[in-house]
Amino acid sequence: MFKGIIFDIDGTLTSTNQLIFDSFNHIAEKYLNRTFTDEEIISLFGPTEDVILKDWCGDDFELAQKDYYEYYKSHHSIAQLYPGIKDLLIHLKTIGILLSIFTGKGKQASLITLEELGIINYFDLIITGDDVENHKPSSEGIVKFIYKYNFKKDEVLMIGDSVADVKASKEAGIKIASAMWDSYAAERVKNLGSDYYFNTVDELKEFLLKNINIT
Repeated sequence: MFKGIIFDIDGTLTSTNQLIFDSFNHIAEKYLNRTFTDEEIISLFGPTEDVILKDWCGDDFELAQKDYYEYYKSHHSIAQLYPGIKDLLIHLKTIGILLSIFTGKGKQASLITLEELGIINYFDLIITGDDVENHKPSSEGIVKFIYKYNFKKDEVLMIGDSVADVKASKEAGIKIASAMWDSYAAERVKNLGSDYYFNTVDELKEFLLKNINIT
């Protein structure tokens, strides 16, 4: 019976992948005079946006960083919560479940997204790529949540869409629920043997209502 639930952001709570691709290509076109395919950008995922931008832009990093987040925020309307996510978060908070974010996104982008979509206040702990020494697939962010609230490992569930989410959860020794409704690596995720797979938010909600501890 789960007492704490950890959510990834991109592809799990929010449809932000296209916004991320567009934001990186805005910078690539301006500073590198080229653009990247979605697959090329996905291959960079792991380090935070700032690490990627610094690698791309070198001495122009601070200007590129400012441009990236301005573009990311001003075009955020193309990203939406998946249907049913907000109602699920409200219900979980109402019955006293502790909620955390663990994302590879940097803090600035994470906070922009959570604030723009009106869900930042539902999370008791927000762990971004800037809050850990070792980014996903390291389990560092999961372990921080477990220790902060003194959970047993079998009381915590990670919900995410990526290969890194599965690997981090397995390393931490907790259950992983793979969100398949918008996973950019669905086939690879399926091959990793997650504990649970959900194709819709409604399926996830039905499962959670049967497997959460409200005592």
